[in-house]
Amino acid sequence: MKAFPRLLLVGVLGLAGCSATGSDAATTPSAGASAAPVAAAGFGGTDLAWIEINIAMDEQVLPLLTLVPKRTTTPATLAMAVQVKAFTEAELSILRQLHARAGLPDENPHEGMPMPGMVTAEQVREAASLAGAAFDETVTKHIRAHLEQSESLARSEEKSGVEPQTRDLALQILRTRGVALSTMPSAPAE
Repeated sequence: MKAFPRLLLVGVLGLAGCSATGSDAATTPSAGASAAPVAAAGFGGTDLAWIEINIAMDEQVLPLLTLVPKRTTTPATLAMAVQVKAFTEAELSILRQLHARAGLPDENPHEGMPMPGMVTAEQVREAASLAGAAFDETVTKHIRAHLEQSESLARSEEKSGVEPQTRDLALQILRTRGVALSTMPSAPAE
C-alpha cells in the first residue's frame, strides 16, 4: 500500500519532468515487508517522495544563491537571493529531520534528476560566467523556475500527504513561495 501512493506522486512528478525508474518500484518495500522502516509510521508515499525531492531541489539551488552576493549588480536581485536562501536553509533543516524520522535511505533518488525547477551544476557554471544584467536575468529566471516548481510540489503534498508535520511544511512553503514570487524582480533593475 505504501508503494502505491509513492509511485502515484512519482507519476505526478513525472508529468512535471521527473521520472521514476523501474528499480524504484522494485526496491520500495511493501506495507507488510519486514524491511519497511518502523520510523516511517505515519508517513504516506506522497510524504516520502515529497521530502526526498524537496531536499534535492533545495540542495541544488543553494550554490546558485551563494553566487548572487558576489556577482549581482542590483539590490533587488540581492534581496531576492538573501530571502530565498534564508527560507531554503530553514526548510532544509526541517526536511532533513523529517527524512531521518521517516527512515528514508541516505541516497536520494531525485538528486541530480533533471526536471523543471531543479537547478543543475551546468546552470550554476553558466551563471558564474556571466556579469551584470545577464547574470541577474539568468539567476532570476532559474530561481523563479525553482520557486514555481516547489510551489507546485507543495500543492501535491497539501492534497495527498498524510503526515502532519510534512503537510505543515508544505503549507509554509506555499506561503513563502507566494510571497517570494510576488516580490521577485521581473527584470534586472537599472
